[in-house]
Amino acid sequence: MTEQPGSTLARDVALYTLARLGMLAAATALLLVFQVPLLVAMAVAVVLVMPISMLVFGSLRRRVATGMAERAERRRAQRDELRAQLRGERDEDDQ
Repeated sequence: MTEQPGSTLARDVALYTLARLGMLAAATALLLVFQVPLLVAMAVAVVLVMPISMLVFGSLRRRVATGMAERAERRRAQRDELRAQLRGERDEDDQ
């Protein structure tokens, strides 16, 4: 079974987002255990989680970046093809 590239990109983005939010929630909860005020705990957790999540979820981050680059390249190619058709350089049947 082959998956469409857009569906894997959407899944990877959702997983990466949920993983980072989960790590943020865990760090905030840990700071709250030590009776740090909520807003301070959230601010400190954001600062701590950013670099840590890039290391911990590095492979997932690379998959998302690769998927986004591939999608951008496909869109660029489609846009170039459409522009060529609009200029009359290619017929739709010549594909």
